Amino acid sequence: MEVDTEARRIHGRVVGLRDVITFEGSTVDDAEQAFRDSIDDYLEFCQSRGERPERPYSGNFQVRLGPDLHRQLALLAESQSLSLNELIRHLAHQALDHAP
Repeated sequence: MEVDTEARRIHGRVVGLRDVITFEGSTVDDAEQAFRDSIDDYLEFCQSRGERPERPYSGNFQVRLGPDLHRQLALLAESQSLSLNELIRHLAHQALDHAP
């Protein structure tokens, strides 16, 4: 949420979705109610179109690596006293740091 002091409004957007869900209000209570109303409207819209509502990313995903790459990564993680999840998270951060 952001506060627009000139307009005296609080506005926000639900992040982590491709779909756009916004809300605004003149007080925290108004903004919270507008948020709830926007979510309800979004769910009704999806239902009317027969679509599943988009959900925020859970932080979990499955990757198929192949047995050799899996073994190599597991050995690398072990050599660094990391779990495989910690190693993959570290490597993902490194990739993002070097992304254009």
